[in-house]
Amino acid sequence: MGGFIDFLKGLGAPRLVAMLAVTLSLIGFFGFVALRVSDAGLVPVFSDLTLQDSSAVIKELEAQNIPYQTSRDGSTIMVPSESVAQVRMKLAEQGLPSGGGVGWEIFDKGDGLSSTSFLQNVNRLRALEGELARSIRSLDRVAAARVHLVVPERPLFARDAPKPTASIVLRVSGDLGQGQVRAIVHLVASAVQGLDPEAISIVDETGRLLADGANMDKDGLPSGAQEREAAFERRVKDQVQGIVERVVGAGRARAEVNATFDYSKVTNTSDTFDPDSRVVRSTQTSEEKNDSTEGPGTVSVSTQLPNQQGSNPADPAAASREKSEKANETVNYEISRSTRTEVLEAGRLKKVSVAVLVDGIYASDPSGSVTYAPRAQEELDRIAALVRSAIGFDQGRGDQIEVVNLRFAEPPGVRPIDDAAGFASLGITKNDLMQVIEMIVLGIVSLLVLLLVVRPLVRRILTPEQRAALPALAPTVSPSSPLEQALAPASPPDPTARMIELSQVNGKVHAQSLQKVGELAQRNPAETVSIIRQWLAEPA
Repeated sequence: MGGFIDFLKGLGAPRLVAMLAVTLSLIGFFGFVALRVSDAGLVPVFSDLTLQDSSAVIKELEAQNIPYQTSRDGSTIMVPSESVAQVRMKLAEQGLPSGGGVGWEIFDKGDGLSSTSFLQNVNRLRALEGELARSIRSLDRVAAARVHLVVPERPLFARDAPKPTASIVLRVSGDLGQGQVRAIVHLVASAVQGLDPEAISIVDETGRLLADGANMDKDGLPSGAQEREAAFERRVKDQVQGIVERVVGAGRARAEVNATFDYSKVTNTSDTFDPDSRVVRSTQTSEEKNDSTEGPGTVSVSTQLPNQQGSNPADPAAASREKSEKANETVNYEISRSTRTEVLEAGRLKKVSVAVLVDGIYASDPSGSVTYAPRAQEELDRIAALVRSAIGFDQGRGDQIEVVNLRFAEPPGVRPIDDAAGFASLGITKNDLMQVIEMIVLGIVSLLVLLLVVRPLVRRILTPEQRAALPALAPTVSPSSPLEQALAPASPPDPTARMIELSQVNGKVHAQSLQKVGELAQRNPAETVSIIRQWLAEPA
């Protein structure tokens, strides 16, 4: 211990402070590296949270002693990857996150005795808006949603009740297609009693109108002719370009579609009778029989005289007899009749024209230059046949298709290799790659700190302070020195010349001594400064 204490005393207070500072810095640095390397990867458990939901989730995580980390804006909360499922289930049990809105849970803590009917109606409307907003936010590409419902009360003694309306504001990630907009419209219309799809308006965060309640039909489709035509042209263009690019290569084909629609609504009704296909509908038969007998003729004088040849009134044959029969049959036939009513709805496709531009064939020669060759006409005809089948070509309505081969201004480039897809096939995710890269960077930084900072500091601290004694300046060569004696025989007898030679020798020795002192000072700067300070501290 005595030797150790003497060693510490020999180091001095400045070196002890430097050693302590270096030790603490190294402990902190390597502790950070160890924690960073051993720390499990943090993954987002919730994102795009409101401030209310974020504070509630953080409070619950702190109560459960679960480590977490938040983003700068507080909208994303990250937890260790092995605890994601457990955290989500625990927070779901607590009803978190609530989605930034109030849902049907508003009635869980309500007091039914003290609340009025007006308050109950307002809470019901708030709950319905909150639940719809949560459902819309669960859709893909929808980051946030806000729903405003107007459900008017039915006036007393009124026959017709006013219809409800809805307004929706969305914050989307990307672009929403017409199919997704229609899905949102029908979702809201089905959730609110009496709400029609045409009474719903949707806008995004930029103020762009996605669905106009005034321009929507009963099916929730945009009733504007231009919107329908644009949607149809876009769909056909994607189909045509997709099937052609499979043949000529990605990015080597362009397609344009022009469609014409007929928006007139026509109703045709026609009746057709077929006389050959008659059917007995009813038969009516009637028979009439008449049998009557009359007595003798009129009474006269001749008929009353005896022995007359006239008929005897008592003879039955003398009376007239009348008998008649009549039959009548009526048959009713039903002729087959067909009635056809044809309604041609508005928005029928009247004509479609498709223009397809395809690039040629590129090849590389042995010298490395790229050569271009146009495609054969037979191949273009096959592409045109594919396009006709894809769009439902109808020559009767005047459809047109043009497939032209021209050289593109930009030659085909080399497609970049998707490294992420290759790593994903090996079961390595992006988070794993980032963690490996972070560990490598930390290892390199640690090695550099050890070699460039720690090693020189430790060597300088542990090296004892040594005073390098400067060599004494060589004394002036006296006439009795060995040098002088060695040079004496060769020196000229002139005293003046001898003094000049001795001065030259003394100058060379002095210059060599100064050069050695300078080299020692350059090699040992700290010791040189220490000696100079010691000289300055000595009394004169």
